[in-house]
Amino acid sequence: MPLGILEDDKLEHVPGTAPLNEVGREDLEVVAGGVDSRALKHDKTGKIVLVPQPSDSPNDPYNWPRWKKEMFTLAMAYGCGAVGAVGPLPTPAIVPLAEQFDIPLQSFTLGCQGSCIAAIAVGSLLCNTLAVKVGKRPIYIITSIGLMVSCFWAAEAKSFASLAAARAVMGFCMAPMEALIPASIGDIWFLHERGFRNAIFNLGVLGGINLASPIAGAVIQYGSFRIAFHAMGAAFAVQTIITILFMPESAYHRDAVNIDESATNPTAHSDEKMSATAEHSEVQQSIETEAPKSFLRELLPYDGYWDKTSFWRTLILPFTLLTSPMVAWATLLFTTCISWLVLISITLSQIFSAPPYSFSVAAVGASNVSSFVATLLATAVAGPLIDGVARFMSRKNNGIFEPEFRLPVMVMFLITAAGFLAWGESLYNQDPWVVPIIVCMGLINLGVQLGTSSVVTYVTDCHRKEAAEAFAVMNFVKNLFAFGLTFYCNDWIAVQGVRNCFFVIGGITVGVTLLTIPMYIFGKRARSLTHRMSSKKSQ
Repeated sequence: MPLGILEDDKLEHVPGTAPLNEVGREDLEVVAGGVDSRALKHDKTGKIVLVPQPSDSPNDPYNWPRWKKEMFTLAMAYGCGAVGAVGPLPTPAIVPLAEQFDIPLQSFTLGCQGSCIAAIAVGSLLCNTLAVKVGKRPIYIITSIGLMVSCFWAAEAKSFASLAAARAVMGFCMAPMEALIPASIGDIWFLHERGFRNAIFNLGVLGGINLASPIAGAVIQYGSFRIAFHAMGAAFAVQTIITILFMPESAYHRDAVNIDESATNPTAHSDEKMSATAEHSEVQQSIETEAPKSFLRELLPYDGYWDKTSFWRTLILPFTLLTSPMVAWATLLFTTCISWLVLISITLSQIFSAPPYSFSVAAVGASNVSSFVATLLATAVAGPLIDGVARFMSRKNNGIFEPEFRLPVMVMFLITAAGFLAWGESLYNQDPWVVPIIVCMGLINLGVQLGTSSVVTYVTDCHRKEAAEAFAVMNFVKNLFAFGLTFYCNDWIAVQGVRNCFFVIGGITVGVTLLTIPMYIFGKRARSLTHRMSSKKSQ
């Protein structure tokens, strides 16, 4: 029973469990299950086993030079930030914009935000399916162009119908930066490096949401919403350029030791492995002598990647992953906690434009500054916290990593729940704006950033090969739920009051967060069950 996690007796090796030991220690040279860590590849320090094990090809994304990986991450972060920004761009001015277009507030919210959110849900599935077939790079490039065009379209929209249509196209093109990025992180970064990079992904999305509102609010108040969308169109033009230059194809057909995925001991049966190695020696030699792709070659929009899996099977696969307890649990947590942020962004103008606060459009937008600061602080500690806790617990577990070691950080979602409860109480009491905006919003976003980074990393560790499909269905469900919120969120607050509304939200957040405890205890058995069910289906 490794640190409270129930062992599984059905499989020789449960996928997701992997050696992550420090070499040079006699007690860790041969780790649990008889895996000899000395036979595996390690990082440059020689202390940490590389999970997954890379191939010997210089074109394997795991073997990319460090600068190339970091540039990919920076380009990814910029794209996520831009996508995060354009989603809630009109929200600081929803009330005056509804009046400008002469549309009821709830209807305007549904058309302007609801169409965008629903399109993200659909785009998450379709873009993921295409990415699995032809690789991620063409999808990133095409949707970046689509975002640029749809922003200029929204800027010039003359009617509400045209604006809603532009937002729908915009939402569809936003999907890859939400659904595919975690899978891309799993494509190029090793297990012990993913926590910080997933935090960067969350910083991009949440930071874009929180930082864009203060800027957009001021631009809309002193200019117009058209100027704001024109500026975003220019931002996506820049994204298209850096995507072409610094985000080469990360999908790669790899033939290596999958110590984190195999259901059998990866270093056992050495005689069989030696025989297999002899049979494939010519293939291995060709890999070792393979020339690295040139920079100009990688600039091509399509790398030539092709997956033989059926398009329709790939389209349906994300929904089958909901039978995985890990994905189902993560979807529930991801959906509720992120969707509450969407609800807050949609109702900010409704709450703070009215007395006693009577904020201007610019002031409503500026209310998100504290959220950005909290997200930034959470990102600074996310890497050391998520990856550090996992390494610490792995050492305590005789050098064996379990994906469940990512879950203790989930306690941070309780901070988010406290923030929701305090938010509702402070607004009900009409406390000075400092309390709800700085204290409560800060707590909410601090917990969400750390908690969601942990969730994303955990799912990637459990379902590395199906990470794209897992996040596609997670984003589909999340955005479908958020779309449902646009039908009633403004009326919910108007009828029941902000206190009752956010007390319900805070209570739900506590409830779903506590589900982390059984997930931690039974997680290894759940991984075993999922693998065995998958194996039966494939037979």
